[in-house]
Amino acid sequence: MPLPATDTVKAQLMGAADVDRTLNRLSRQIVEHLDDEAEPAERLALVGMQTRGVHLARRLRDKIEAIEGVRLPFGVLDATLYRDDFRQRLRQPAVQPTDIPFDVYDRRLVLVDDVIYTGRSTRAALDALMDLGRPASVRFLAFIDRGLRELPVCPDFIGRTVPTAPGEEVRVRLSEIDGEDAVYLVAGSGYGVQGTEGA
Repeated sequence: MPLPATDTVKAQLMGAADVDRTLNRLSRQIVEHLDDEAEPAERLALVGMQTRGVHLARRLRDKIEAIEGVRLPFGVLDATLYRDDFRQRLRQPAVQPTDIPFDVYDRRLVLVDDVIYTGRSTRAALDALMDLGRPASVRFLAFIDRGLRELPVCPDFIGRTVPTAPGEEVRVRLSEIDGEDAVYLVAGSGYGVQGTEGA
């Protein structure tokens, strides 16, 4: 699937090999984080934010399983209805499934998203998680941190920091839905709120 016609590519920041290397590093950082805590690894679970965060979290789960021999619980979260701006920006919100097939109570969760920008999507996701129960802790993993934050949200794990200017956006593309693994810096607004961290 090509990039939206409204996007003008300014630079390709990552290719498939870069994406895979970054996921390998992030999976090891999660494992190292587990080693620093006294609580058993069995209490950890990964939660991917719709849409691309889901595929990133699934890949991280598989990589952690290859490292540790343990298959972590995995969930899918859509926080669209918790956003503070969805009524203004989405006349008909495209709500996607939330599927968390485990009790979040007293779990140590790693919330995964593709891009963090203003921090508003992350805040919405935290609200959605808290409505499901009271986890022991929530760590946030952002594959790309593009800066320009509006809320005091800071990822615990970052794949790559990409400083952006107003009018620039970052497109994370994954083979599961986009037909390629790549990250682009673009000028334009082709995806809207869904498909990139948008806020």
